[in-house]
Amino acid sequence: MESLTTDSLFNGSIRVKQHGSGYRFSLDAVLLARHARPSPHHTVLDLGTGCGIIPLILAYRHPKIKIYGVEVQTELADIATLNIAENHMQNRITIYCKDLKRLQQNMTSGPVDLVVTNPPYRKLESGRLNPDHQRAVAKHEIKATLFDVVETARRMLRTSGRFVIIYAAERMVDIIIQMRSAGIEPKYIRMIHSSRQVNAKRILVEGKKGGRHGITIGPPLMIYRKNGIYSGEVQRMFMP
Repeated sequence: MESLTTDSLFNGSIRVKQHGSGYRFSLDAVLLARHARPSPHHTVLDLGTGCGIIPLILAYRHPKIKIYGVEVQTELADIATLNIAENHMQNRITIYCKDLKRLQQNMTSGPVDLVVTNPPYRKLESGRLNPDHQRAVAKHEIKATLFDVVETARRMLRTSGRFVIIYAAERMVDIIIQMRSAGIEPKYIRMIHSSRQVNAKRILVEGKKGGRHGITIGPPLMIYRKNGIYSGEVQRMFMP
C-alpha cells in the first residue's frame, strides 16, 4: 500500500489515514456529514465511503447510530477499515468493499433509515479524466452513475427513509429528476458558495422515500469570509 498521511479532526478526537497522492477527502464530506442529522438508533448507509471519513464523523457526532460504508475500490476500502479500527469504532461502523449496485438489504440487517453520499458528479465524457485512477473514479461516473446511486438508495431505504447527497450545482436538475423518478421526493435544497460573489458550485439535496410533494430552499451556505478564512458556520463543523 502506498505511504499514508495522517490527519486529525475535532482536536485529535478522530485520526484519518489517507493516501499521500491518491484520492483524499474534501470539505464536501464534512458538509455532508453536518447536514445528515441522523436520529439516535438509526442505521446509516454511506455510498462511496472512500477512506471512511463520513462514517467516522457521524459516529463521533452521533454515538447511538449504526453505520455501513460501501467502497468499490479495494485499496480505499482497506484504508477505511484501518481507520475504523484505529478509531476503535468497529462495533458501530462496518465497511464493505463492494459495487453499490450489488448491495442488498440483508447486508445491512434490513432497510436503512438514512443514505448519505458524495458520489462522482462528472459524466464520463465530460472534462479531463484525472490520470490518478482513484481520483478519476471519485470524480467521474466510471464505476457508478447518478442513476446507480439513487436507485441503490431507493432499494436500501425504508419507506419515509431519508437520502442526503452533496453534488455539483450544475447538475441540480439531474439529481431532482432522478430522485423523483425513484420515488425519493426532494424535500430540502441548500446551495453552497465559496463566497457571496461566486456562483454555487455544490448543492446539498435531501429527499424522503415516498414523501409528499413540497420542498424547502435553505439559506445559502458560504464557505469563506472576505478575508479568505472559513465562515463561522463552517468553522463550527470542525469543532469537537
